[in-house]
Amino acid sequence: MKLLALILAALTTAWATDDNHLVVHEWGTFTSIAGKAGTALEWRPLAGTNDLPGFVYEISAITNATGLRHGDCPKCNLTGLIRMETPVLYFYANRAMKVSVRVGFPKGQITEWYPSARRVGAMLDWGRFAVLPNVTTNLPAEADGNHYYAARKTDAALVRVCNTKGQPAEFEKFLFYRGVGGFDLPLSVKLDGNVLRLAGLTDIEQVIVFENRAGKIGFQITDVIDDEAIVTRPSLGDTLAPLLAALQQTLIARGLYEKEAQAMTKTWRDSWFEEGLRVFYVMPRATTDAVLPLTIEPEPQNVVRVLVGRIEVITPELEASVVANPQMHSRFAEAVLKQLCSRVN
Repeated sequence: MKLLALILAALTTAWATDDNHLVVHEWGTFTSIAGKAGTALEWRPLAGTNDLPGFVYEISAITNATGLRHGDCPKCNLTGLIRMETPVLYFYANRAMKVSVRVGFPKGQITEWYPSARRVGAMLDWGRFAVLPNVTTNLPAEADGNHYYAARKTDAALVRVCNTKGQPAEFEKFLFYRGVGGFDLPLSVKLDGNVLRLAGLTDIEQVIVFENRAGKIGFQITDVIDDEAIVTRPSLGDTLAPLLAALQQTLIARGLYEKEAQAMTKTWRDSWFEEGLRVFYVMPRATTDAVLPLTIEPEPQNVVRVLVGRIEVITPELEASVVANPQMHSRFAEAVLKQLCSRVN
């Protein structure tokens, strides 16, 4: 009851004024697999092990009419070129206020989200909800130490979304969503012997090539000066600390706050730096806005959107490993095997 009284008092004061100040920041990741020709391969991004806590909503919930993550898994059979991973929207306000948010995904399907939304599909609409700075409460959590929780470690305001089915209000430090898409990426990557040939670098400022082979890592950071670039496959023997620092500085330079950059790298550290060869880059803002049109009311004073592209590169080592033990590569094995079969036939 104390929390409810505090929230109501804050809202009564804030909503009586018009001088609200709102800033919105977003980060997320797009993952794709580069084929031999350099273009993205079709795959089933959600066929692997679930990595989200049980309270997060998913499209199977609509089928099961429960709103919870259990039962059949229709999303596991979705195919696409891109896995849109963990975009989160943070809200910073000088006082409590009501906000409405819609995010479109015209060339994709929203598959997971939290808190509850009014409409889900090619458009995710949270309707009107409360942004509550300087308010704290217990947030939903499970005992498994899921990487989802790392995104909460920021100074963003609490959001409160009222469930339209009469359930208790849901609180979180951000709006979260995921999906599977079929849009064209600006960057293509082709492995040619020991070099990576990158094309479509217009409006991309920097690329990071990273490889982890049998636990040994290497990386190369390249500033872009042309529409195309050739980057040598990195030699192994580096450590993660300087790469993490460089990544965080890149994210901050694109507009994220320091704690947001730290939250993003902590969320994706295990996945970004797992076994394999991959290329990272920051998606051009114009591409992000076209792929994920965002509508926020009232209009924020500033909106920062930092989406990191991650391109998995199929190497001879990956092909051999998938053939020997496809279960070790549950996310990418099907795409690799399909490409191998197409070459044989």
